[in-house]
Order: sequence, then C-alpha cells, then structure tokens
Amino acid sequence: MTTEPVEAFRARLSEFLTGHGPGPRPRDPDERFAWTRAWQATLFDHGFAGPGWPEAYGGMDLPFAHQVAYQEELARARVPGPVGTGLGIAAPTIIKFGTDEQKRRWLPSMLRGDRVWAQGYSEPGAGSDLPGLRTTARREGPDYVVTGQKVWTSHAARADVFFTLVRTGAVADRQRGISYLIIDAHAPGVEVRPLRDLTGGHVFAEVFFDGVRVPVADRVGEENGGWPLVRTSLGHERAAGAMNQAALYRRVLTELEELLRERGALADPLVADRVAGFEIGVRIMRYNAQRTISDILAHGEPGPASSISRLHITAFEQELHEFAVDALGPAGLLGRNSPGAVQRARWLTGFLRTRASTIGAGTAEIQLNTIAEQVLGLPHEPGMPAAG
Repeated sequence: MTTEPVEAFRARLSEFLTGHGPGPRPRDPDERFAWTRAWQATLFDHGFAGPGWPEAYGGMDLPFAHQVAYQEELARARVPGPVGTGLGIAAPTIIKFGTDEQKRRWLPSMLRGDRVWAQGYSEPGAGSDLPGLRTTARREGPDYVVTGQKVWTSHAARADVFFTLVRTGAVADRQRGISYLIIDAHAPGVEVRPLRDLTGGHVFAEVFFDGVRVPVADRVGEENGGWPLVRTSLGHERAAGAMNQAALYRRVLTELEELLRERGALADPLVADRVAGFEIGVRIMRYNAQRTISDILAHGEPGPASSISRLHITAFEQELHEFAVDALGPAGLLGRNSPGAVQRARWLTGFLRTRASTIGAGTAEIQLNTIAEQVLGLPHEPGMPAAG
C-alpha cells in the first residue's frame, strides 16, 4: 500500500490523464467499444488500474483517501469506465472466494480489459427473487452441463465470460442449492439475443445455455455453496463505482446548471429551488460513497449500508433527468437527430435510460427491505431469503 501523500498522488494521476487520455469518444458503437478497451489496457499498462485491488493481480491497493482522489480525477477527466460488469462485481467475489489458480487465471486479464465479463443472474422467473432461479448445472465427470436462460444480461453481446448462478441442487432447496460458475461466452451451446431498450440501444440481452459444458474447475466456492458468494457480488455491485458516480453527478449537475443559466431558466425561483435540492443530493451521494469505501477497507465487504447508497443514487439520477427534461420544455423532448435537439438529446436519453435504475442491482424494494432488516433491525420479510 502506497505511502505517497494523497495530493502528490492526485497530481501524478492528473498529469497522466492529461498526457495519456483516450481522446474524443467515438460515435460508432464498435469503435467506442474498442476505444474503451484500449483505455482500460492503457490504465493497466501504466499501473493506474484497480484502485482497490491487490497489487498481486495488477491492482494499486490504494488507501481510502487515495481511492477517493482516484475516482474524482477520473470523473473530472471524463474518461470511459471499464467494459462489462466484472471489475466491480465478479472480481471482489473471486478475490475473496477463488483459489490462487483462479485468481491468477482470471483477474489480470479482466482488469486489463482483455476479456469482457458479464453477469448472468436474473431469469424470466427469478429477478429480485434469485433463490427461485432454474438454470440447471448437472455434474458429468469433470464438467457441469448447463441448461437454462438468463435475461437482462448487461453487455452480454460483447462478453467473453459470464459469471453465472446455476442450480446444482433441487428447486426446493432455494438458496442452499445454488452454485457460482464461470462460463465461456463463446462455448458451444451459448446463444445471446440482444434486447432493445427505450433509448434504442442494445445494452441488455437474453442468454440461452443449451447443454453447455463447463469444467468443474471453473466453479468458484463449493457446490451448492454459491449463495454467500451472491451476497458478496450483490453488495459490491451496489457499492461499485459509488465514488465515481458521486464525482460523475457532481459534474453532470454543474453542466445542467450552466445549461439552465444560459437558457435563463435559473431566474425562475422554483427551478433554482430544485437545483439547490440536487446540490444537497449530490453531496449526500459523495458522503455515502466515502462511507461505503471505508467499510470495504475496514471489513472487506461494503455491508448492508451499501443499499442506502444504491437507493439514493438511483432515485437521484431518475429525478435529475426528469427535472432536466421538464425544465427544457418542448426542446427537451426532441431526439438526437431532430433539429433543435439540446446537447444531442443527452437529457432525454438519460431520462429514458434511468427508468431502469431502480430495477438493476436489486430493485428499490429489495434495497428498502435490506435497509429495514439489516440496518434498522426490523422484522424479516417472510417472502425473502434469510440474511445468513
């Protein structure tokens, strides 16, 4: 762990970002994907990837204050985030529960962006109720044979690897019959079907497994012992990038304020009052993120309080984009290709995209249950799996 003063680290990182930045964001999706992967590799090759990762696997192992500075500087530089969902979700699980061989095999290439990871949890009949999942993994010698369907799988069309929950026990076993498998996205029997969302994009997809053979060596943790790993994954999913999100929305809110000022909207006291409320919200976001990072460094887990941060961020981004579209009036409803569109319709696109914010990484209702039971100590909801 570094002993470099935090301001010296911040200055060194800022200098690197200025001198090695990835350049303008391409508009073509394929070019943008290659651009993002190249930037992730640049960070890794220069020792600026994985702020909280162990150094043994290519990370920086930064102290708390340095991690805060890291996320703030990357948000300020407007560089792309990592590709896929592996870094913030699968990696903490593998670091905690994986074997030494699994860590060496998977973590460095994930951090560098050489292989893109995507999460395979939700199913048509098992979204928030993950213990009800039905994708099966039947043991045959040195392999599992996996059959089933996943849905709402972010970045699946670009993925090389799926970190996946499968049922190795009986359906009645619920969370006691779940295992955690790493599945090659290019293996025979894997089919990905993109799903178009409200913005017209294809971030999500359905994934079908038809007799896919997965080596037993690619199971993380014990057979039927995947539920504790799920809890680690979900906790880190809710915490992942919390500081980055806080820094991002600090910049986004400033840009919205500048736009409203240019258009004369801030002269309206009601608009100014709403903007003041968002100023408070973005500061709360930053403090929640700092607490989450502190919990991870102290205990190795973000803990149930990460649900507070997740719930606040998702509600904030929905409310902010809805307000922006309203404040822009009729021009706020124009698509990016329409004459008169404001900033290529970024606020309308954000409004449409964030409709799903309170569903991903556990619905708002799930977050509220977690806060009620595990933070406030209220009675357990009988319809949900126990915390242990």
